[in-house]
Amino acid sequence: MTVVFGRYHFSCVFEDNAALPEYKGSTFRGVLGHALKKVVCALKRQSCEECLLRQTCVYAFVFEGVHHGGGPYPQKKRIAAPPNPYVIEPPLETKTTYKAGEPFEFTLLLFGKANEYLPYFIYAIEQIGRTGIGRRTKGKAAGFTLRTVCSSGRELYSFTTRQMSSFQDLQTNLPDDLIGGYPVQAGKCTVKITLKTPLRLKYRSRLEPDLPFHVLIRAGLRRLSSLLTYHGSGEPQLDYKGLVHRAMDVQVMESSIRWFDWRRYSNRQEQAMFMGGMVGEVTYADVPSEYLPILSFCQEVHLGKQTTFGLGKITVELS
Repeated sequence: MTVVFGRYHFSCVFEDNAALPEYKGSTFRGVLGHALKKVVCALKRQSCEECLLRQTCVYAFVFEGVHHGGGPYPQKKRIAAPPNPYVIEPPLETKTTYKAGEPFEFTLLLFGKANEYLPYFIYAIEQIGRTGIGRRTKGKAAGFTLRTVCSSGRELYSFTTRQMSSFQDLQTNLPDDLIGGYPVQAGKCTVKITLKTPLRLKYRSRLEPDLPFHVLIRAGLRRLSSLLTYHGSGEPQLDYKGLVHRAMDVQVMESSIRWFDWRRYSNRQEQAMFMGGMVGEVTYADVPSEYLPILSFCQEVHLGKQTTFGLGKITVELS
């Protein structure tokens, strides 16, 4: 069972002085949603819930979880809602001011059918460049120009030509041999997890301030199951209970995990919100090899809550 995966790198240049928050993922996600809806929406005054075109609408599929397969998504008890088929990886730098002429970059991850809609994303981001992003100065947000879009080192789109080249061959399948097939006793290793962006996990209805291995694996299995069920070829046949049970035996060797609160503004709720998440590093001892494909998968696709913002980005090191 597989999910089609694409990683697209956007390179832009600011046309005006810009003021952005330290963590930029929420800002990017918000303006992208507005721009994509404006680009594709045919019935401007119709709500998405009542729209006749929702089953074929790119915006409804990407942001509202509407299935394009001819009916509703299958209802899975383990999955509260379909995952969005994209992740925005904003620049990790914490600088908040940019001068006109300065470059900035970000990466867009797409899953499954969303890869077919890459040209819509490119056009929407071009429109964001015209309307502006970040804090308004003298009534205007900072404009920018999208220069190139690349994947695997190949240029797919350029401002100079304004033409898209073929990109289907650059997409990869995250396959069965990445997520299963490792015997339990095939060997053990030390695993170091680095949280590159804040990680928000819920266990027993509360946000976790630390990261036992079984909590990490529970989150990884949820991410794996949801993406393959809704955007791939179907839910993988894994021993979920057994994997979680055996994960409880894995011990933390060393940890610098701490809680980090960051502030974002919600356009939907029209108020500032604090979003907490874990940052730091944690090392686990004697991790069975059966967990390595799950961790490798999550290293590619993020995990936890608010992944669309770019939260839950991890790196995995083995020794």
